[in-house]
Amino acid sequence: MSNQVNHTSPATAASTTGTANTVSGEIRLAARPVGEPTTDTFELVRTDVPEPAEGEIVVRNTWMSVDPYMRGRMDDLPSYIPPFPLGAALEGSAVGVVVASRSDGVPVGATVSHFLGWREHAVVNAAAATVIDTTIAPAQAYLGALGTTGLTAYAALTRVAPVREGDVVFISAAAGAVGSVAGQLARKLGASKVIGSAGGPQKAKKLVTDFGYDAAIDYRAGSLEEQLSQAAPEGIDVYLDSVGGDHLRAAIGAMRTGGRIALVGAISQYNATVPAAGPDNLFQAAAKELTLRGMLVSSYFDLFPEWIGRAAGWLADGTLRTEETVFEGIDQAPAAFLGMMRGANTGKMLVRLDA
Repeated sequence: MSNQVNHTSPATAASTTGTANTVSGEIRLAARPVGEPTTDTFELVRTDVPEPAEGEIVVRNTWMSVDPYMRGRMDDLPSYIPPFPLGAALEGSAVGVVVASRSDGVPVGATVSHFLGWREHAVVNAAAATVIDTTIAPAQAYLGALGTTGLTAYAALTRVAPVREGDVVFISAAAGAVGSVAGQLARKLGASKVIGSAGGPQKAKKLVTDFGYDAAIDYRAGSLEEQLSQAAPEGIDVYLDSVGGDHLRAAIGAMRTGGRIALVGAISQYNATVPAAGPDNLFQAAAKELTLRGMLVSSYFDLFPEWIGRAAGWLADGTLRTEETVFEGIDQAPAAFLGMMRGANTGKMLVRLDA
């Protein structure tokens, strides 16, 4: 992600502000969960904030993100990203204000994004922080629409399963952080019809009234396959999958020849204690010549400047609508994570740390 600067004068020296006697709360992984995590999975610890070493900054975090992929890091299993160590602070995206600096490139007072969330203060290598421009959007937007959340939707629908003019597009977890952006983006990319799936009548209604979907499926209200068939009687061309399981099966069944599926996540399976069964209709992927392609957002960071340039304008003119579900305080971060995993959020789930 390219650095964007929200200050007018260049940094000239190390910090004149220190962190002496500063105590910070942080959430550590207390136990590896079996199945669904509980509050006992986490512990809140108070710790002294050290002075930064050369090349480091100290950030007072103002907002942090909780995201589904974090569940996988709680297991001690090999994956594309290392597991969280037991007894150590968790990690994740955060934004905050630099309160001490020994980096000429990142001065005290700058607002930055970085990957040491789950704590009130973070000592960060300056090279791993990005100065963000809060004149074009609020700081927390860089954890949502202008962060990896928005980038996931953009990469999925432009590179992984590209939307073409006139396509019928289906989005799962459509009221969530990625889905609420993806539905609107699909329309901007030329989709003729955008269908979303969400849990419960209120979320389903919001897809149409707030997020620009043409049709909404409440997957709790009956057969997913039947509802999708009613919403798209001639089939679908693109599917963004954040759920897996029955959603992926329904999408494969509804796909038209040459359809494209972006495999972004499978939240329905993250707490499983036994291997989850795959869709039993995969042969249709061959018969219909479908493309099913997995994606990690980290492989598409080259798109960040392009995405921020487009999305910031859409946020400013109101053509990209976002919503946040906010918990207050570091002690509420576990509750925010558990709620997000259960689908309690509409839009991006965030924790505000400077309340």
